[in-house]
Amino acid sequence: MKRLTSILFALCLAVCVPASNHYSIYPVPHFQSEADGQVTVSKTVYIVASSAIDEVTVARAKAILEEQGYKTEQVAKPKKNNTCLLLGIYCSGDIADAEVDRLEIKKKYKDQQFWNNNNPKKYDRYLLDISADKKGVAQMLIAGDNTDAVFCGLATLKQILRQKAGLGLVPVTIHDCADIRDRGVIEGYYGVPYSAEVTKDLFRFMSDYKMNMYMYGAKSDPFHSRFWADPYPTSITEEQRNIGYLTQDMMRDLTAVARANKIDFIWAIHPGTAFTDPANDKVLDQIMHKFEAMHELGVRQFGVFVDDVGVPSDDALLRLGADRLTELQKRIDARWNKPGANPTDTVKPLHYVPQLYAFSWVNREQGKRFFSSLRDVPAKVRIYITGRAVWSVPNTEDIRIVSEWLGREPSWWWNYPCNDNDVTKLFIADTYTNFRDEKHVDSQARFEAACIPNLPTLISNPMQQGAASKIALFSIADYSWNGSSKHFDNQKSWAAAISAICNHKILEQAFTQLVPFLRYYDKDALDYHVRNYKRSVAEGRPDSKTLSQEMKAIIWRCQIVKTMMNHQPETKLVYEDIRPWVLKLEAMAKEVKARLDGEPTDAIDYESSPGFQFPVLSGMGAEISLSMKTAEPAAEVLMPFLLWLREQ
Repeated sequence: MKRLTSILFALCLAVCVPASNHYSIYPVPHFQSEADGQVTVSKTVYIVASSAIDEVTVARAKAILEEQGYKTEQVAKPKKNNTCLLLGIYCSGDIADAEVDRLEIKKKYKDQQFWNNNNPKKYDRYLLDISADKKGVAQMLIAGDNTDAVFCGLATLKQILRQKAGLGLVPVTIHDCADIRDRGVIEGYYGVPYSAEVTKDLFRFMSDYKMNMYMYGAKSDPFHSRFWADPYPTSITEEQRNIGYLTQDMMRDLTAVARANKIDFIWAIHPGTAFTDPANDKVLDQIMHKFEAMHELGVRQFGVFVDDVGVPSDDALLRLGADRLTELQKRIDARWNKPGANPTDTVKPLHYVPQLYAFSWVNREQGKRFFSSLRDVPAKVRIYITGRAVWSVPNTEDIRIVSEWLGREPSWWWNYPCNDNDVTKLFIADTYTNFRDEKHVDSQARFEAACIPNLPTLISNPMQQGAASKIALFSIADYSWNGSSKHFDNQKSWAAAISAICNHKILEQAFTQLVPFLRYYDKDALDYHVRNYKRSVAEGRPDSKTLSQEMKAIIWRCQIVKTMMNHQPETKLVYEDIRPWVLKLEAMAKEVKARLDGEPTDAIDYESSPGFQFPVLSGMGAEISLSMKTAEPAAEVLMPFLLWLREQ
């Protein structure tokens, strides 16, 4: 067994290098043009950054280059006969901007409206160019609308350098921007909150694929909800750690890693009914006191959740909620956003999740009355919906309806690939297959042909398995960045997501082939073979060859996927999330194969074996404890077939 594991691990170390010169960039850029030939990168890359480029962006540039083995040095002006990376602001006249004009790079792009500064629908817009000097040495530049846009351009550069590791670079020009302003994650499911390790890994992943916002509203974090007015503790027990408690130092560490990856970390408070309780005239004081404590831990943006506590219909309560939200924003501005305030201390606008977030819960007149009550809340406050229903896929019609009532475009909290109502299932297939598998989602739902216009924010509420959620998040990042129908390709985006989390060709292939069986619904993968085998048994000439070979292939893929434990930490985190499903599937396939081949085998208890189980939270409020659930891979066909074989 040790020898087999060693062989599998060695095979998985084969790094996938693209065979062609074409750069495969995700999210898919709006415009990408490659030239013939190659250019050479010098051993030292000199970074020239304008004064408007912040330290985080420069540090990111250095890290990306050094990861690929280049030495870096920040200098005031380019070094001749060496590779230079120019970082600057478009239309500022700085050195990078001047180089854009000198090389006439914009002329390569046909749509001149793309660079129209009056176009409000271009977010994080940047231009990236890799070309050669007279001696064939690579010269790189990224010019963006601001330093955050340049940071996004560096994510593209990182993919380019990784794909051509150790090889010459193909000259390329990329013009790019996001279709949605804020793209990210909301940790708002009912379940065990992510560990700090998983959350920080998500920040790094989001940064690589141009997501920029993480809202922390873990339903089971008592200091978000039950103890919302109390400060986070300075120490916790191991039992508390296991159910998602965070200390002040852990929170401070999270905000620091978020800043380093340019992720807006939004800490949300859930005061529940207290927010609109007329008898509680101290609630805003309590909230501001908690915000003060969180600000000291590095939080620079806040949210207020009043979801899942009942929808008010009384006009006085509706007005009170709107007034308190307005007053809270005013207090935040007065405390941290006064003229002359230190930019590192300023706080961005509030995010608000109201009681009525799925408007089909009430009739149209009630919905209009509810959202109209929020019309006078400051326009910069983000107000969230989940659409017509709790699990709706983002769409123009739902946005249009709420926009008319609210007087502005709402932001979208998307419960996908959230599995808190399907906790024994994994949603790691492609987007549209996941829509079929999630029982609460319209199985025929599709992304609209063009990214939803004027949608300011799209945040995804993932699975309890945060690292495995990166597969779905990858395609969400892809769509929300460049959602036109000609650029978002569901299957290609999913394949690229698998490649991104695996990083090794053999592992990538095994993982891809195993996903249809890790799903609960394995009918597409196995039903045909099972029916053929049963037919052969009924006809008195059992033919198990095809099914036995299929089980052998599943076992082999499981063994390959299990080597994720020996890979880099982020790959190991993914495996830890999916391990119960992989181990159970492997055991099922082994038993089925043995029975098909007429070999002796034990009847495993698939419901209560510890290796197939994972923790979930039981109870809410004062009585939260861990309990165990059993993974359900291949539950539609393979498990019933296994039980059928036992009866034969």
